[in-house]
Amino acid sequence: MENDFVKEITPKTEDFSQWYVDVILKAELADYSPVRGCMVIRPYGYALWENIQKLLDDRFKATGHKNAYFPLFIPESLLQKEAEHVEGFAPEVAWVTHGGNEKLAERLAVRPTSETIICNMYSKWIKSWRDLPVLINQWCNVVRWEKSTKPFLRTAEFLWQEGHTAHRTKEDAEEEALRMLEVYRDFVETDLALPVITGEKSDNEKFAGASKTYTIEALMSDGRALQAGTSHNLGQHFAKAYDITFLDQDGQLKYVWQTSWGITTRLIGAIVMVHGDDRGLKLPPTIAPIQAVLVPIFGRQTELVLNKTNEIFTKLKSEVRIELDARDEYTPGWKFNEWEMRGVPIRIEIGPKDIQKQQVVLVRRDTGEKFTVSEFELLPRLKTLLSEIQENMFNQAKRFMQESIREVDNFDEFKQVIDAKRGFIKTHWCGNPECEKYVKEQTGATLRCIPFSEQSNLGRCIVCDKESNIIAYFAKSY
Repeated sequence: MENDFVKEITPKTEDFSQWYVDVILKAELADYSPVRGCMVIRPYGYALWENIQKLLDDRFKATGHKNAYFPLFIPESLLQKEAEHVEGFAPEVAWVTHGGNEKLAERLAVRPTSETIICNMYSKWIKSWRDLPVLINQWCNVVRWEKSTKPFLRTAEFLWQEGHTAHRTKEDAEEEALRMLEVYRDFVETDLALPVITGEKSDNEKFAGASKTYTIEALMSDGRALQAGTSHNLGQHFAKAYDITFLDQDGQLKYVWQTSWGITTRLIGAIVMVHGDDRGLKLPPTIAPIQAVLVPIFGRQTELVLNKTNEIFTKLKSEVRIELDARDEYTPGWKFNEWEMRGVPIRIEIGPKDIQKQQVVLVRRDTGEKFTVSEFELLPRLKTLLSEIQENMFNQAKRFMQESIREVDNFDEFKQVIDAKRGFIKTHWCGNPECEKYVKEQTGATLRCIPFSEQSNLGRCIVCDKESNIIAYFAKSY
C-alpha cells in the first residue's frame, strides 16, 4: 500500500504495472485504504462509474429489466445448498461470526455473489407460468477475499451489477443469456471504446454452477487479456437446489430456467490500460466525467479573458460536460499537463489574441492535434470532435487487438509467442480439459473463449495432436 502522492508517472514501457498504479493515484481515480485489499474510489473515479451505471442501466430497462436490492449477508445454510457453487467461491468468502459480543448461531457469508439468496426469494415469489419471466438486476457491492490485489482490477470489495432472471423454457433462458452478452458487447465497444471478442468459456473457466458461461474478452495494451463481462446460462441447477418451481400451462409442476450476468468496476481499470499513455489517462468522451476543459490564458488582461471564458462556459455547460479552470495560482502549462493527465478529451484555450480574432484554440487529448475554431462555430465543432475522438479511440484499440491476435499450429510455437509477444493466441483445441490444463501449467495462459464468429476448418489440437474443429483463444490474463 502506498501513502505518498505519486510524484510522476512511470513510463509504460519501463514498468507497466507501476505505470497503471501511478495513473490511478495521480489522476485521483482511487486511493489505497487502511483495509487490506480495499480501495477508496475518489470522486473522479466514481463519476466514471456513475456514467457507466447510467448508460448500462438505460440498456437494462430498455430490455425489460427492473432494479431491486437483496441483503449483503447470506446464511451459510443457503450457500451450502448448491455444492458446485460453494466450492467455486469457498476460498474467497468472508464470514461474519459475531453480532456485537454474541456469537451467531449460524455464520453469515458477506455476499460474494447473490445467486443463493436471490434463488431463495424466487422460490417464494414464483408459483405459476404467469409469474415468468422474472427480470431483475441489482447494483451493489460484493466481497471476495483476494490474496493479490490491484486497484479496480482485483480488490477484496468491488462494485458491480448482477442480473438474475428466471424463465419458463430452456430456450428463453438461452436467448436471455445471449441477449445480455450482446448488451455488454455493444456498451463496451460503443461507449467505452474497448473492442472485445465474444464467445463461450470452457467448462474449466465457466462460472461455478452454470451450464454455460458467455464472455466478452478485451486485450490490454500490455498484451494481457481481461474478462470485461460475463453472462451465464444457469440451466436448472439452482432451481433444483432451491426448489424454484411453477405450475405450467399444461398443469405440470416444473423447474424454472435461470440466467445471471454481470460487469464490475474492473471496466475502469480496462479503460486506463487500453487507452492510457505516458501522460496519463485518455478517456472516451461518452463516459468522461469532463468532456472539455476551458483554460483561460490571462496575460495582462485578466478581466477581459475571464469575462469571455465565463460567457463561453455559460453557453456550453448545458450541452457538454465542461469545466472552467480559472485558478490563478497555477500556470497555463501546469493546467495543460494536469488535464491531459486526467484524460479530458478536449482542451479549450482562450487568450487576449484569441478574443481579438473571435476564436478559440482546441487541443485533442487522443492525438495531441491543436487548431483554431471560430468562437461562433465552437459548439457544433465540439460535438463533432467528441464523436470523432470516440471513434478514433475505438479504432486505435481495435487495430492493436487485431494486430495482437496470432495463429499458431503447434505447442512450441505457442510457447514462443506467449513468452515474446503475449496477445491473443488463436489455435485449435480438441475440447479435452486436460489439454487446456496442460497449456495453463506450461505457459500460464488460460483459454479465454471459444469465439462465436469463427467457424473452424478441421485442424489438430496443439497439445495432443488429435483432430479438432474447435478454435479457441488463449492469453495470459488479469
